Amino acid sequence: MHLHTLEKLQHSHSFSSSNEKGERRTRYVLLLTAVTMVVEIIAGSLFGSMALLADGWHMGTHVAAFMITIYAYQYANKHAENPEYSFGTGKVSVLGGFTSAVTLAVVALVMLLESTQRILDPHPIQFNEAIAVASLGLFINVVSALLLKDEHHHHHDDHAGEHHHHHHDHNLRAAYFHVLADALTSLLAILALVSGKYFGWNWMDPVMGIVGSIIIARWSYGLMKQSAPILLDASIEEKYQSAIRAAVEQDSDNRIADMHVWRVGANHYAAIISLVTHHPKPTEYYKDLLHGFKKLSHVTVEVNLCAGEPCMEPGTDQ
Repeated sequence: MHLHTLEKLQHSHSFSSSNEKGERRTRYVLLLTAVTMVVEIIAGSLFGSMALLADGWHMGTHVAAFMITIYAYQYANKHAENPEYSFGTGKVSVLGGFTSAVTLAVVALVMLLESTQRILDPHPIQFNEAIAVASLGLFINVVSALLLKDEHHHHHDDHAGEHHHHHHDHNLRAAYFHVLADALTSLLAILALVSGKYFGWNWMDPVMGIVGSIIIARWSYGLMKQSAPILLDASIEEKYQSAIRAAVEQDSDNRIADMHVWRVGANHYAAIISLVTHHPKPTEYYKDLLHGFKKLSHVTVEVNLCAGEPCMEPGTDQ
């Protein structure tokens, strides 16, 4: 094999998606959330507000989640070209998103337990001070959500023109959901405190906590449902597979014997295709047949000579 041919066949296996702006904004949100967490925990303890204290500890779990998010970005960038990873570190951000989703589920469970405990054992609350601190927490949450939402949607739409092929940064998406969860719990805490102060509805505090835990659990489930199949190498949708098969089999007498298509990054797929034909051509020829499939970032083709009668019926696997 000539040297220039070998160099042509070699290529990068880095499928991680750089998002420096998203990482930088996540750092800002981490700092804002950490400061607010400390203020709410201290205030909740001083003013006797279990809702405020729970919201502070809730923010604490999200500080940990944001640290996971930032670590995932750094790890992916550091090991992007590491040959020990067969297909790069593109799934690290997805793993970070899944880990954050699990954290959200734990937060929802803790909120449910704490809210139930407050129903059974109410505590006196200094409403004015607690409402002021909860309002500050909500303001910080809104600012953080705006920071992440702007980058989340811009990053999502960058590739929108490519066969409706959107880029999903599951890591950034998880951080965005964490901020929304924080904002929700802050808002529910304010509603509960205001209701308790002006109407004497102290039961609103634990009820709002239960409602918030249910909503957060649903967000967690949605993120898990989206990221888990990627981590488990689930195949691409059947419609896309059928299009790949048609592109190969419509050329000459090619028949696909075996095909695997799976995600190797947030927005990249790898494909291994084994085909049979009476008239074999170089593998680059068959890769060119799939040139229009922009989701395929890494394609391996195995070509087998079919001697005599057709080896396979169209559209069948062996």
